[in-house]
Amino acid sequence: MEAVLFDFHGTLAQVEDPVAWVAAAAVACGATLDRGKATVLADRLVTAGRAGGPLPHRVPVHLAEVWADRDLYPHAHRAAYVGLAETVNTDIEGLADALYDRLLGADGWLPYADTAESLKALRAAGVPVAVVSNVGFDIRPHFEAWGLAELVDAFVLSYEVGRCKPDPAIFLRACGALGVDPERALMVGDTPADAGAVRAGLAALVLPAGDPGTINGLAAAVALSRR
Repeated sequence: MEAVLFDFHGTLAQVEDPVAWVAAAAVACGATLDRGKATVLADRLVTAGRAGGPLPHRVPVHLAEVWADRDLYPHAHRAAYVGLAETVNTDIEGLADALYDRLLGADGWLPYADTAESLKALRAAGVPVAVVSNVGFDIRPHFEAWGLAELVDAFVLSYEVGRCKPDPAIFLRACGALGVDPERALMVGDTPADAGAVRAGLAALVLPAGDPGTINGLAAAVALSRR
């Protein structure tokens, strides 16, 4: 493999622990929650639908349109997830927006323990890297905050290119940005949408998403990509 494409969420980084997420957002709203209350709210909010978390069991009818467009337009992404959070009664004014705002900063995420080492190894081996993500906001500032931006050659984000994985077009766009033929590129992700890269001619490596801050098996991508 002459280039590696990485998914973002669940592959290179994970959202913060749900209880910490709720507690931090509450503080931003001027409220302090004890761990018991934060845990109860976290369970309800994750069930309702958390960006970076499991898909909601049900999307309310009034949110169906923005939910369908969430990874194509920033306003739809925000409206979808703020709207889902607002279906939970929290008694904290502004909490739904504060919860969403945690996503927009690096503090709301944790890179996996092997992310930096793997990206550095690929750079040392002369293997270009792209991050390919279905996302409705810019993740470049996160990589800058973690000191990893210079290790990524291209960011191909669904809301910027108008295509979402598993559409072959988004993978082909990434290969074009790196100047590599799809047959010589490896897509690394954690979902069937990432494995859709095979339809564009790439190889695919699917790694189950780990807990925040753990080792996520990225060394396998380095091993497959060494020239």
